[in-house]
Amino acid sequence: MQVEVFADVWCPFTHVGLRRFVELRTHMDVPPVLVVRSWPLELVNGAPMDPAFIAEEVDDIRGSVAPDLFTGFDPARFPTTTLGALALTGRAYEQSPTTGEAVALELRDRLFERGDDIGDPHVLAAVAAAHGLATEAGDDLPRRDWEEGKARGVIGSPHFFTPGGNWFCPSLDVSRTDDGHLRITDDPEGFDAFVRSCQEG
Repeated sequence: MQVEVFADVWCPFTHVGLRRFVELRTHMDVPPVLVVRSWPLELVNGAPMDPAFIAEEVDDIRGSVAPDLFTGFDPARFPTTTLGALALTGRAYEQSPTTGEAVALELRDRLFERGDDIGDPHVLAAVAAAHGLATEAGDDLPRRDWEEGKARGVIGSPHFFTPGGNWFCPSLDVSRTDDGHLRITDDPEGFDAFVRSCQEG
């Protein structure tokens, strides 16, 4: 049994969602394998993410639902691309699901908790070496995942596929007020339904 999620590394909502999933999985009788796929937002949007925009999201998330996360986030060291990080994650999953999950989580931890630029080739090389992986240029894995995600109806990052259905950002309710301010709250009912769907099949 597995749970797939299409997501980008620089998406703060995914960082929260993956942390919560890993925690809830420890309480399951049969923990599902987590498979993190690429949803490259710089290809989706046609441009890299804006550090100031992500900093706003991080501040709102910390203030409303996750005060213990994003402790080392540094907008000044925000990556200009995540394609290399996404490709490295894909290669890690080719080695094993355990390695893939470890790399997916470490890259997000480095970005949001340690303040590392995970677009820096030296950072990616260090992560690859720690997990026994080669660093390769020109990998098309993120684009292939993006095409598959579009075919499967992915609408954004993170979009989970469980044995019982599919869910966009299941633990959070994200909206904007009339004046454009970001509004983030916990979605306990949605998260409960998501948890049940992880255990079906």
